[in-house]
Amino acid sequence: MGATGATGATGGTGGTGGTGGTGATGATGTAGGTGAVDAAGVPGPAGGVPAPAAAGAGGAGPDDTGVPRRVRVVLVDDHRMFRTGVQAEIGDTARTGVEVVGEAADVDQAVTVITATRPEVVLLDVHLPGGGGVEVLRRSASMMADQNRPVRFLALSVSDAAEDVIGVIRGGARGYVTKTITGTDLVDAIFRVAEGDAVFSPRLAGFVLDAFASTDAPPVDEDLDRLTQREREVLRLIARGYAYKEIAKQLFISVKTVESHVSAVLRKLQLSNRHELTRWATARRLV
Repeated sequence: MGATGATGATGGTGGTGGTGGTGATGATGTAGGTGAVDAAGVPGPAGGVPAPAAAGAGGAGPDDTGVPRRVRVVLVDDHRMFRTGVQAEIGDTARTGVEVVGEAADVDQAVTVITATRPEVVLLDVHLPGGGGVEVLRRSASMMADQNRPVRFLALSVSDAAEDVIGVIRGGARGYVTKTITGTDLVDAIFRVAEGDAVFSPRLAGFVLDAFASTDAPPVDEDLDRLTQREREVLRLIARGYAYKEIAKQLFISVKTVESHVSAVLRKLQLSNRHELTRWATARRLV
């Protein structure tokens, strides 16, 4: 995995940007495509994030001094094909103003690459091997607090679960958008976060407002805390009645990986089958 991180650190050049046009064509008419791959290496919807087009070029426009704006970005996601798709769509620096200076596929790689490159913005997946996006934020706290060169985080995830959103925002992320975002809007979100704004996909903003409007901290559910973020996501979909194949398609993972997560959830919660799991999740209003 370390080799992947090293490649990402030098990958933000015009070479990959040149393929951006092809990626944009592939994305035409594909609503919410992410370009992610599952654990078996099977690609998701073609095209990845739609191309920024004219508005993306606006992101690279000059500031008040007449100097073209630039933002240095690190991509953190455990799906290599999704990282490749995002870089192809937004990494043409001359067009978008975004320079991808590094990539990482897990927590350790992410911290290493972020420390080495000190980007303005990190696009951070919530679910990562090694502890998830929250762990990356925890280990990057000193860089986020740097007054001279702050590193800011924008979560980019397939999950729209309230606990995922609240978790990374409490961890210090400046925003949260889902992978259905267009390339144009993603470029805009990157620049806004770099400038210190908070950015959220519309329906996710309500989660944040509700969470921080309450003065009482939410009660800790020790059973739920035993689950990883990915296991919680699988749990929620199982409880909603999704079949394993449907869950695999939605989360861009293999059916075997879904089965593994379900087995881990049942074992940790000491439940026998998916019917008990559904009742457990419903009782906690996780559905």
